[in-house]
Amino acid sequence: MRAEDVFDVAAVDTWLRANAAPAHVASFGDGLPDVRQFPGGASNLTYQLTYAGPDGPRDLVLRRPPHGARGGSAHDMGREYRLQSALRPVFPLVPTMVAHCTDNDVLGAEFYVMERLTGTILRGELTPDLADAVTPADLDALCGRAVDVLVDLHEVDLEASGLASFGKGDAYVARQVAGWIRRYEAARTDDVPDYADVTAWLDAEQPPDLPLRCLVHNDFRFDNLVLAGGPGTDEPFTVTGVLDWELATTGDPLMELGSALAYWVQADDDDVFVATRRQPTNLPGMWTRQQVVTAYAARRGLEVDAATWRFYEVFGLFRLAVILQQIWARYRAGLTSNPAFAGFGPMVGYLEQRCRRVIEAGPVGWDA
Repeated sequence: MRAEDVFDVAAVDTWLRANAAPAHVASFGDGLPDVRQFPGGASNLTYQLTYAGPDGPRDLVLRRPPHGARGGSAHDMGREYRLQSALRPVFPLVPTMVAHCTDNDVLGAEFYVMERLTGTILRGELTPDLADAVTPADLDALCGRAVDVLVDLHEVDLEASGLASFGKGDAYVARQVAGWIRRYEAARTDDVPDYADVTAWLDAEQPPDLPLRCLVHNDFRFDNLVLAGGPGTDEPFTVTGVLDWELATTGDPLMELGSALAYWVQADDDDVFVATRRQPTNLPGMWTRQQVVTAYAARRGLEVDAATWRFYEVFGLFRLAVILQQIWARYRAGLTSNPAFAGFGPMVGYLEQRCRRVIEAGPVGWDA
């Protein structure tokens, strides 16, 4: 654990044994868990709790808000816990929830615990064993399966699953545009652009909501997907889990896709954008952003051309800039010392230029 993120393990263990279901507690065995912090993630803090267990190691995951968080649904542990609890019966790629704590005296903040999903997670660079074995055909097929998972999520019946209450109804596009503009203004520091031209364009060009209101994950990337199979096994890559539901709500599916593809760096992108890559989407066999949009649209019966897509690409890039700026503001204020955040300020400036490029010339990397 980073020094700033250490917590009282004994206090959490005592609370968990008193509040988790007996079947979970029985699997812990005696003694405190070994705790390690996941280095990834730039919003909520995530830890692995490993109990010795009477039948072998038992891995759990604990999630809590970051230090200095100012509230909001992205840091609402209870909401994230309830949403996943309701979603798992109809979308089994969600982890099993174990317990939710609202007593800030235990850890210093609200938190929840869930079962850990094991498997492969693709990050910026492939591990050496995968890099030596994976083929373009493997990655091409994986892209198709990832799109299928997103479509399956978007086709979950909101009313039947009880998930309709996790959103705020219609006017999602307008609410998102206004909300992310407001968040940027609140988090802006004196070393980043004001984004005035970009936000004015988003406000003026926003389309109406699609008549396809659905559950949106809002952080759908390969580093939030747990994979099974792949090279070295007898099975192709399959998606067996979807993680990090802190931003999930109900809304417009193309807004979700625009947000997801802001992170999708392809091989022909410029060097600065490539340097930000958090998933191996630049490798041979990986789809382009246009291929992802086209495949998704075909599955959902939508017509999405470059002119239509331009708004969603600009929105996704701006939204990413706001997320980075919120973290950059905390870093500048000394509320976190994570060295991974040191370059976020310059990246906010770069994304403003990329937004302008899309506004002026259309989606980057699309065929005519």
